[in-house]
Amino acid sequence: MRTIDSLGPLRSRTVIVRCDLNVPLSDGVITDDGRIRASLTTIRELRESGARLVLISHLGRPKGAPEARFSLRPVAERMSELLGAPVGFVGQTVGAEAAEAVRGLGDGDVLLLENLRFNPGETSKDESERRAFAAELAAFGDAFVSDGFGVVHRRQASVYELAQLLPSAAGRLVAAELDVLRRLTDDPARPYTVVLGGSKVSDKLGVISHLLERVDTLLIGGGMLFTFLAAQGHDVASSLLEQDQLDTVRGYLAEAERRGVRIVLPEDVVVAAAFAADAEHEVVAADAIGASRFGEAAIGLDIGPAAADRFAEVIRDSATVFWNGPMGVFEMEAFANGTRTVAQALTETTGFTVVGGGDSAAAVRALGFDDQQFGHISTGGGASLEYLEGKPLPGLEVLA
Repeated sequence: MRTIDSLGPLRSRTVIVRCDLNVPLSDGVITDDGRIRASLTTIRELRESGARLVLISHLGRPKGAPEARFSLRPVAERMSELLGAPVGFVGQTVGAEAAEAVRGLGDGDVLLLENLRFNPGETSKDESERRAFAAELAAFGDAFVSDGFGVVHRRQASVYELAQLLPSAAGRLVAAELDVLRRLTDDPARPYTVVLGGSKVSDKLGVISHLLERVDTLLIGGGMLFTFLAAQGHDVASSLLEQDQLDTVRGYLAEAERRGVRIVLPEDVVVAAAFAADAEHEVVAADAIGASRFGEAAIGLDIGPAAADRFAEVIRDSATVFWNGPMGVFEMEAFANGTRTVAQALTETTGFTVVGGGDSAAAVRALGFDDQQFGHISTGGGASLEYLEGKPLPGLEVLA
């Protein structure tokens, strides 16, 4: 994979950098700037080389047209604070105003263009439309650096086609993420434990199948655990259940047993009368959810304290741990203990720990943990999972 070093001297050259600045916003305020911080290593290096930087990114899911709530302007302001240098912003992706701003850059200057997804060409299913948009972006630069790991699994204009139109290379963040994923797949230190949570089994089908050949233990939490419990014949009452995945899950359980892989399910869960922060709740055995005092209205919202402690013990005894997906509805304090306990255990093991981006990364920061307490916090949950599934990632293949 080509790296920045392959691009040669960059002084006075305009370099387009595809970042992943898709940060969460609440009323225009950034609630987690982790992805901005992660982008700074490459940006600082390029600035020091004398390059003129044009940063591009998406934010949220606008439908190919401008939406004020998805503007990247707050990101430019926060990046300027973190970088300790001005970051210009222009409210266009392409066009006369954007072109003029790019022409005005000096060596070491940084400019952020508006949300790429305000242009329908970015995510179009029509390759010619994507290529046309990529060509407009390419006209701004002399070279392209792909550093948005969270989007390398997408065949989108700024990820794939743009890399074909300019001398291109991977940024330091993408290279670091790839090194971590290779460490998880090529020859991981053992015991190797993977902790999977989140809401749906269907989101993790490929990765579970692929990991059964590689791991020693799978710990299952989050909403997906109830499909596993139901596959074992347990009543999960009103908990999240993917009925169409029961046979698949039974197949995983049988395959794990055949391979000698432990799949550990919670022995207790926290159930509530409703999906609400102030809902009545209690801890019950995992095989007695329907027998709780809420009856068939019971909804499981977290792994129980005994399960959390058991998961933590397995994690602390592991040499490699990959975690993707919270253990419960961590945004509600009554249902955050499982996620908090798992995160704490990752900080206490001497093994190599990887937090797989997305909701997991948001959870550890929301619960007060520092990024430095973990071996690595990925900036791309979806990209990490697809790599671990063995899927090709277009944004990396184009840089080969």
